[in-house]
Amino acid sequence: MPTLPAVPPPYADPADTRPRVLAGLRTTVRRGWRRVLARRRPLAALCAALAVLTAVRAASAEPSPEVEVVVAAADLPGGSTVAPQDLAVASFRADSLPSGTLRSPAGIVGRVLAAPMRAGEALTDLRLVAPGLLDGYPGLVAAPVRLADAASVALLRVGDRIDLVAADPEGRSAAPVARGAPVIALPRSAAVDQDLQRGGLVVVAVPEAEAVSLARFGVTHVLSYVLSRA
Repeated sequence: MPTLPAVPPPYADPADTRPRVLAGLRTTVRRGWRRVLARRRPLAALCAALAVLTAVRAASAEPSPEVEVVVAAADLPGGSTVAPQDLAVASFRADSLPSGTLRSPAGIVGRVLAAPMRAGEALTDLRLVAPGLLDGYPGLVAAPVRLADAASVALLRVGDRIDLVAADPEGRSAAPVARGAPVIALPRSAAVDQDLQRGGLVVVAVPEAEAVSLARFGVTHVLSYVLSRA
């Protein structure tokens, strides 16, 4: 009886190379893994040597220099005025200090603490309350004045001195009510509701009697200013 040729199963595709590719990948992975296992001891020794080298370098690195900074000499409550005996000087490593640490007592005495401090704690700029509007103007009070011409306020700068003039709304009379008043603040116009208030707001430092006059004339008169050299 003649022998019939073998016929591949109907589901086998002779052109399908995926099995051969997968077999080749498995062989490659096995060979690579065997190589890693064969060299595991030298690799472990290399990793250990690198770890030791890193530790030695970290230990031998030069420490940051020490600097002298201002610290609290004792526990200080928030809101207290700093006195000379409240301050001391201590040395810290520069890389351990926060930004804004104060290194000199100059300008600190007489300031107000914004928060409590522990003895030995380094003093930073944020621990101090910002200077008040009337610092440098002893005996004066801060008086907000609304000028009729809001655009003229844009010409002013903090520190300018102005003469404030009150004019009758009907234009029959005008007279100065404050002379040489220093401008200590210029509030932003965005903070004012222009639908409720008209004019531009200026804060000046004046004696208390002049502040009363400005408040009275601000209701009954139109206020303007003249730049002064005083």
